[in-house]
This record gives sequence, structure tokens and C-alpha cells, in this order.
Amino acid sequence: MIANTNPQTEETQTLRKSSLKHNWMHVRSWIEMAEEGDPIIIKEGKGLTVVDTDGNEWMDVNGGYLCVNVGYGREVLSSIAYEQLQELPYYNSFFNTTHPPAIALAKKLSEVTPEGLNKVFFTNSGSESNDTVLRTARRFWRLLGHPEKRIFISRKEAYHGSTVVGASLSGKSEYHEMDGLPIPDIEHIECPYWYKNGGDLSKDDYGIKAARELETKIKELGANRVAAFIGEPVLGAGGVIIPPDTYWPEIQRICKKYDILMITDEVICGFGRTGSWFGCETYGVLPDMMPIAKGLSSGYLPIAGVMISDRIMDVLIEKGGEYAHGFTYSGHPAACAVALENINILQEEKLVEKVADETGPYLKKRWQEFEDHPLVGEVRNVGLLGALELVEDKAKRKHFPKDRKVGEVCLDICIEKNIVMRAIKDIMVVSPPLIITKEQIDEMHDLVKSCLDLTAKKLGVSYQTLVNQS
Repeated sequence: MIANTNPQTEETQTLRKSSLKHNWMHVRSWIEMAEEGDPIIIKEGKGLTVVDTDGNEWMDVNGGYLCVNVGYGREVLSSIAYEQLQELPYYNSFFNTTHPPAIALAKKLSEVTPEGLNKVFFTNSGSESNDTVLRTARRFWRLLGHPEKRIFISRKEAYHGSTVVGASLSGKSEYHEMDGLPIPDIEHIECPYWYKNGGDLSKDDYGIKAARELETKIKELGANRVAAFIGEPVLGAGGVIIPPDTYWPEIQRICKKYDILMITDEVICGFGRTGSWFGCETYGVLPDMMPIAKGLSSGYLPIAGVMISDRIMDVLIEKGGEYAHGFTYSGHPAACAVALENINILQEEKLVEKVADETGPYLKKRWQEFEDHPLVGEVRNVGLLGALELVEDKAKRKHFPKDRKVGEVCLDICIEKNIVMRAIKDIMVVSPPLIITKEQIDEMHDLVKSCLDLTAKKLGVSYQTLVNQS
């Protein structure tokens, strides 16, 4: 539902008609957009604020698409892109060639990523990165004389991209049903979703139980056939599902025991989102490969990559010869230059430390106040990732019927109240830019509170009834 604080201009009407006619937009029905007055056409942004072609302003606490870590309107990033385009607008990474921006960014990434991850393979998106991960893992085991080690184990509710490989690795039934996925040799286990699956177990006990589903699956398939386990440190698009502290150390123990590679997908969690440079550091584990994207350039230009451990690279270098894999725009000069400066900003402004020491704890404090809201079953947050799970009955952890579309109801209200959140089913999610201040967190809290109250009213459920249930 489009916000209509200001009347729709002629420019907006023209652009909207053209978009509906020609622009295939992501995860939305054309018919619904036409009926509801969408799409909203965003024209500019500054800090946490985005503005549409009618002059309406929104507080964007979704960070674009969980990526605009340094905020909108960083003129230094656009200037660097312009300067690089003037000097060298493009060159490929094939045929024994490269260029200074790619070399500088690769070196910088080896410095900020966990120890032992010293090589980067540049891609253009998280989806391409996870395609690269799958091919690299299988190549690694083949070179070691184990071509039968091909199976990847992922998790239900995971998101690893929209390509055929990425969607197969993802644990979302709607993706699989639409395309007849997953492709062969990809398996899924339960994700560490304590609120939904934990029952009477403590979070720590459940974390161990959920992790050991991996061991059960490895035994079922045969360790000699399993190449790797892949997981997001925090399942972002699954609804900010935060694992118990016991989960990831047990996952790493199991991977080492059965000699399978462990991949932490850092596309969402990377570059400060969890209060560490990378989510694997938040949970005290060290991966064999690490896909990166989103926060790498704060979304200013498309760029992604895979950080690869010395263990894997040593085999690829010594035994692998030519690696027949790559993309036309891998390591694009302008994208590399922007990503390098983006990392410099994160370092110089100590934004990761700010999330760890200041804004992350403050968000947690304000976010926990929603535990008393009658619509909220569980409050989740780590760093500057937060989720509110909306339920019909708090005591029974009972969700609303799917046809109520409670998340969509709340999201429409958010748009009307000029705040950009994300609805993942009935889970409301925030991932604000890392530049957010305590004062802006207060403003966000108040707006979210208003949206929750209006959602309860629109559902036709009396506030007092909900209170009594809680």
C-alpha cells in the first residue's frame, strides 16, 4: 500500500505506469501493485531517510535490503566511483589480468576477515557467491581424491540466493515448489528456531539438540558423501532467527569430527551487522569459506565475493591448475574502489565498535520493551538485527492463521506511518544502517509501537483481550 501523505505527481504517475508495463519487480504481484497504487518510487536518500517522487519521506530501518551499512548520501563513495570510472571504467579478471582496485580490496579483506581467510574470489551478488562456494567445495574434494563428497547440508528457512544453486541451498518451500528444487545432492535440516521448535527445552539445551541434527544427517547420508555444511550465523531472511550460544560451537565440532567443510554465509551478517566484523566471530567459530556481499559496499555498487581458507586454496593452487569459473564483472574496478572506501569508513568511524558497545545494546534495551506488547510472542535481536514475532496467543506460542496475513497488515501500517520495516511472514524485522543514533533508535521504537498498536486495532482484536491472553 503506497503512502499518500502527498498527492501523486504527474512524474510519479508516468513512472508508475512505465514500471508496471516494463519493470519485472522482485517478489510482488503486478495485479496487487496496480490495485494498491504501487510501486513506491524512491528518488533520493540521506542518512536513514529515503524520499519518493512525491516528496514523502520514510525512516528506512531496513537498511535498503539489509545492506546500506554506512547510510545513504555518502558523497565520498559516489566521488570515488566517478573517479575510478574516469580512470578505468572496466577491465576483466580473466587472462592473467587484474587492476589496482581489485588488488587493494583483496588485501584489505584479508586484514578484516578472520585469520586464515586470505584469498577472495570476487562475484557480483550473494547468489553468485554461493554458486562459487558449491563449485569450489566440490572441486576441493575432487582434487583430494574424493569426488563422491558432493552433498551440501543446509537448513530449513535459510536463504542463500535466488539462482538455481542459491535457491536450492535455501530452505524455503515456496522457492522449491515454484522451480522443482532443490537440485540433487542438497539436503536440509531444521534451523535453530527455539521459539517455534524448542518446546520445553532451555535455549542452551535446544542449541545442542538442533546442532546434532547435522550429525544425524551426516550419519544417514554417509560422511564420505558430504562435502559441506552451509549456514547463516543468524538466519536473516528466515526472520532473524538467532541461534542459542551453544549452537555454532557444536556445529563446528561436528564438521571437524566428520571432516566436512563449514561455510558461514555472511551476506547479511558481515561488515558489522552483529556487532562483530562477521557473524562467525560473534559466535566464536572459524569457517572454511565465507560468502560476503551487501555490507561490503553498503549497496552503493554491486559487488560480492567468497573468502577462502588457506586449507582450501593450498589444494586448489598445488593440484587444481586452471579454475574454470568466473563472471564478466567479477572485481569491477569501480565497485572494488567503492567497497574499499566503504571498509575505510567502517574503520575510521569505528562503526562496528559502535554497534558492539553502544547502539546494539541500546537497541536491545528498547527492543525488549516490546516483550509486554500483546501481539509480540518473541523479541529477538543481535547487534543491529531485530525481529518481533507476531502471534495470536502468546502463552501457547500460537501464530495467526495464514489467511490473516498479519505481517502484511503491519507492513502496510508501517508504510502509512512512514517507516520502512520488513515483514517475513508474521515476523517484523529491522536492520538499520550502522550509523543510527540512540535518538533515532528511540524514534524508531515509538514508530514501531504505534504500528503494532494500530495493527491490533485493525485486526479487530481488542487490546484488553490480548492482554488477558498474555
